[in-house]
Amino acid sequence: MEPQDIEALFTRDDGHFVFARWGRPIAPVVFGVDEATLQVVKGALEAVAALAGHKMAETDMELGSNLMVFFFSEWAELLDVPGMDRLVPDLGPLVEKLGAVDANQYRFFRFDESGAIKACFVFLRMDEHLSAVPAETLALSQVVQSYLLWSDNAFKDRSPLAIAGEKTILRPDVAGLIRAAYDPILPSAATDSSHALRLYARMQAGDVR
Repeated sequence: MEPQDIEALFTRDDGHFVFARWGRPIAPVVFGVDEATLQVVKGALEAVAALAGHKMAETDMELGSNLMVFFFSEWAELLDVPGMDRLVPDLGPLVEKLGAVDANQYRFFRFDESGAIKACFVFLRMDEHLSAVPAETLALSQVVQSYLLWSDNAFKDRSPLAIAGEKTILRPDVAGLIRAAYDPILPSAATDSSHALRLYARMQAGDVR
């Protein structure tokens, strides 16, 4: 992965470079799944946390849970979740927009005063496509996309995952980037594209060790 590739992963549709990682331990909660799927999601969370060297927690002092993952059948179900309109601004228009384009997933982030991620809400409408994806693949993909503020187009053309034998794994280059992004030497947020060069340098340093 070259510096320009890294820069593209954090450059939004409007041309602005925006990078952010979590600035606090992740306290997750998952809604709408059975116990078996819950354990799969938990396993994915623990695997990426170990990769990034980032902490997980039972609760967040400010929000209780700061990574909320919702599985459901129809977007309109979100309107019936108590307090959801306080967590996600303009929920009604958002639900209408997502339904109109037949979206099956959406992530909404909140940030602290330094620009670091402090909360993420993951919404998964289990349509025919998502329902056909193995639970391990879906869980790992969603956790990876929640660990950094990726560009809107980061994984539209190529998944962050790969197949190794019969197992789905995180692509080695994406894994290296996540590990570099959580290097404590680097800031938790950046809006200058030169940050891509710093991430590249940390990835190279990681290859040497």
